[in-house]
Parts: sequence; structure tokens; C-alpha cells
Amino acid sequence: MRHETSRGIPQLFIVLLVLGFNLISPLALGRAQDAAPDPRFGAVEAFWDTAAAVEAGVAWERILFKWSELQPNGPDDWNTLHVPDEWLQWAGAQGREVVGLLKNTPYWATDADPPLEANPPRGLDLPIDDPGNVWATFVRRVATFYGSRGVHRWIVWNEPDIPPDVYGQEWAGSVEEYYRLLKVAYLSIKAVDPEARVHLAGLTFWHDRDWLEEFLAVATADPDGPAHGYFFDVVSLHIYFQTDTVDYIVNEARAALAAYGLNKPVWINETNASPDADPQWPLTRPRWRVDLREQASFILQSYALGLAAGVERLAVYKLIDAGLSPGGEPFGLLRPDHSRRPAYTALRLATQHYAGTRSAQISRQPLVAQVTLDRGTRTTRVFWARTTAEVTLTVPALSTQATLIDQEGNEQTLDGGGGSYTLTLPGARCADETSGCIIGGPTLLLVEEAPVQDLGVPSVEQAQATPTSAINVEEPTSPETPTLRPTPPSVTLPPTTVAPTPTATAPPSPTPTETNTPRATVTAPSSATPTKMARATAAPALAPSVTPTLVPLSSPSPAPTGGSGQPTLRWVTACALLAGLIAVAAVVLALLVVWWRRR
Repeated sequence: MRHETSRGIPQLFIVLLVLGFNLISPLALGRAQDAAPDPRFGAVEAFWDTAAAVEAGVAWERILFKWSELQPNGPDDWNTLHVPDEWLQWAGAQGREVVGLLKNTPYWATDADPPLEANPPRGLDLPIDDPGNVWATFVRRVATFYGSRGVHRWIVWNEPDIPPDVYGQEWAGSVEEYYRLLKVAYLSIKAVDPEARVHLAGLTFWHDRDWLEEFLAVATADPDGPAHGYFFDVVSLHIYFQTDTVDYIVNEARAALAAYGLNKPVWINETNASPDADPQWPLTRPRWRVDLREQASFILQSYALGLAAGVERLAVYKLIDAGLSPGGEPFGLLRPDHSRRPAYTALRLATQHYAGTRSAQISRQPLVAQVTLDRGTRTTRVFWARTTAEVTLTVPALSTQATLIDQEGNEQTLDGGGGSYTLTLPGARCADETSGCIIGGPTLLLVEEAPVQDLGVPSVEQAQATPTSAINVEEPTSPETPTLRPTPPSVTLPPTTVAPTPTATAPPSPTPTETNTPRATVTAPSSATPTKMARATAAPALAPSVTPTLVPLSSPSPAPTGGSGQPTLRWVTACALLAGLIAVAAVVLALLVVWWRRR
């Protein structure tokens, strides 16, 4: 759960600043990406630095469409400066899909007291063509206006599972009221853009682990639901800070869906581990000890685990800390001055070396985690240590050689002629006072030009130092809410399939064992309200043996090119650069005139 902090900055100046920066960037002057990126990998608000987004392989971005900003004073308002056309044009020219997030009720649109942007809007129970249903009227207009500009995916609200009176609350209504909000939005969007996709609000999971099930109970009780897919196309998740919670939370969401006989795509709309130890950005917070190296490790680990869990898409929150005040929590892969944190390199490595993944497999041992990505004729294996122990591994070779890549992007060629490779994994920092090893150690990628085979598990040859407990999958809270619930549930890691060799000391296992049973895929009924199935039939699992097949997605089109291979966008943008500079100069001159006259 994150909160935008740039409200106090006049939006016109933000737009002009971003316009100028992007126009003079190397990308805007014509440097095109060599190949279209894998459409699964995204970043929130990539428009702040389009050159960095393209270089990192960002294929989709989420942009806020705040109702309270688009129509701040009444239903006749339409503030197009809130989401300027330039942001959408840049995304389209660079082959990046825009996903809109609709949220924030303007004060005029709610009868609740006190008026809050988290309040349900008035008129939700009215027909969607009734002017009194102000939410339906707004959604229909936004889907029409921005649909004509290429936006065809809409997330309806944000983090409704945060309870009342908890910091970061975004929805003050009930589960039933959220369902009505979603249903109205779905019908209104589909009425004007039938091919659009409507996403369930991003869920934090840990604030209310039962929220999704409660929502599904309401949705599946609606007799209108089966004919409309229960008024949502995608489940959205927000997952932060703890590596091993990524596939666990995805599996929990799938279990909730399966309990009601549903099968929907799952996206991770936000993931990251913001650093509190960036020397260039001092930050004090009660918990979540994360340094710059760990943030980079988390990106590589969470993306690999997300693919292994079968999610359809992932996005990092966020590309850049635009407008962040000093002392604010720095989630950006880029700092406000556009300097790059190591996590930016990690994202670029993930989009390059995880691209084209067709299926993936997780293998966890007490000291080591491995994710194997089947990329057709190419295989990427992702390794990290799970404790403070430095571990030496022997892994089978698929080819006569491999490229070993560390998370800083350094590469070396390994000889596989002997049938195996030897790797050394640095230990994890495990510095969080509450949870210890929340993130694995520095991540290594092993890339081979060979298809996946039955690799088994790596052989642990040596572990330096006494390992601490493995990464804990315990109940985290939202980053801004450091106080844990009094009795957090105990969630376990899967059992090891192959024990370490005697030279390696296995860490204690303080938590009960989870099963490795893969989840069954359940097809949603087309015409009947599903009956809730026994929860035990879809028990959560972190399954080393599960190999989910990832659904291929259509690739976004790269920037248009001319016959010479150089983007035709170069000359268009050069003209736009000149026009933009003239416009900026005119605005500055006008402001100076106004200031002079008011003296």
C-alpha cells in the first residue's frame, strides 16, 4: 500500500517538467528498443522516465485516474491535465500498455459524513443509466474518453481490504458496497468498450486474509453474476518485503477462487521491498530492514517466484520516486533525481533473462532456493541462499557452457563439459529485527542455450558459517503500519525434497510443514451460481513440483520504424521537442507577467 505525495506540487508544473525531461531523453530523440519486451513485466508510472522504462523492458504501466482530480468540483468538470494525453502517447509509441486505476470519491459525489475520498459514492443502487448513479456516469465517461486513447484495462479502486481506522485506508464502505461499486463499473465500462478488461482492486492480503473469500461469497450470491463472470476479469495482488510470501499469497488467492468454483487470471500489480539503508536517501522506520542490495535481490526473486506461481503479469511499485518528499519511503527503482538504485539493474536483468518463460518450477531446500524457467530453447535458473550461510552448490549442466550473471549484471562463462557447474551463493543479510531473513541473499542467474530437462535439485557441497533460520513466511503488515497483529498466524515452508550433504548444517524448522500438492484448476461455470467448495480441496501450497503453464500473451508493438531501421518517431519527436520548449518558454513568460502585474 503506497500513497502519492505530490499533491502539493502544482500539476501543471509536474506535467511540464515530465514533458521536458522525456522530450530531451535519448529515447525521445529516436533511440528505440531492439525488441518488443515481454508483455508480462511492468512498472507503476513509467511515464516519469520513459527512456529508463524502455531500457528496463517495461511493457505495461499503471496510471492513477483519480475521480476526485478528474471531476473535483462536480459532474461537469473534466480535468484532462490529471492524465495528460502525452503520457498515453508516449506509452503507445513505445509499445507499452496502460492500465488505469480508478479511485477516490470527490466530496460532492458522496453523502457520507464526514466526506472522505474513501467513501462509497451515492446512487450505487440506481440503474447505470440513471443520472443519480454518479459513479456509473463518471466511469462511462472515463472509459469512453480514455478508451479512445488506448486504455482498455481498468482496476476498480485500491486496497479495499484495509480495515477502518487503519493507516492507509482507501475504502470506507463494506464488502457488499465494494461489490456494488465493482458491478456498476463493470457494466458501465463494458457498455462503451466491450473488449475492455476490469480488474478487482489490488489486495494487500495481510490486512484481512478473509476479504477475498467474503467478496466472492457476495459476488456468487448475485443471480446476475454468472452471465457477467461475476463482474471482474482479473484478481490483483500487492506483495511486499518477504520473498517467500510471493507464491504463498498467489496460491491463497487461487484457493479462494477455487473454493467458489472460479478460475481467474492473477496479476501482481505491486511488488517491491523499499530500502531503509540507501545512503543517498535517509529513512527511519520501525521495521523492514532492507538495504540496496536486498531490494535488488527481492526484485529478481519475486519476479521468478511470481512466474513460477503462474501469475499472468507482474509490476514493480514503482519506477521512480517522483515528487517524494525527503524522508518519504523510497519505493522507486530510480531516486527523485533519476539516479538509479541497484534494483533498476535487477529489473532489467529479470525482463531480459526471464522473457519468454513458458513454465517454471520452484525448488526449496533449507539453505537454497532455485527457480527454473523454461524459455523454450533457453533455460534460466535463478539461485539464492535462504540463510546467512554462504553456500557452494553443484548443479547439473544442460549444455557445454553457461552464462553466470550476478545481480549487478556482471557476466562470466562457465564450462559445462564436465556435466556440472559449481556456484557459490553469498549468504543473506537477515537484518530485520522481527522476521530475520525476509529476503534471500544476492541472486545468481544461470542462463543456458538449451531446453529444460529433469534437473532434480542442486547438491549443496559446502555451507560457510552457521546458518540462521530460513526466510520466514510470517504475517507482514503494510509498510506504513509496522505494528504486527497480536497473534500472527504461523505459515510454513515446504519440506526439503533432498537433504543437504553432511557438510551442510540444516537450519531448524520452527514452523509446521506445508504440503506440496498442486492446486487443481477449476473452470468457472457459465450459467449457474457456484457452490462454495470445501476449503481443504484448495489448501495453500508452496510447491517445488508444480510446473504451471503460463498463458502466452500478445506482444505489444515496438515503436514504428522507417526503411532505414531508425524510428520515424525521431523526426516527429524532434518537432515536438521544439514545440515543447516553445510552450514551456511561453508558460514561464506568462507566469512572469502575472507575477509582475501582481507586485
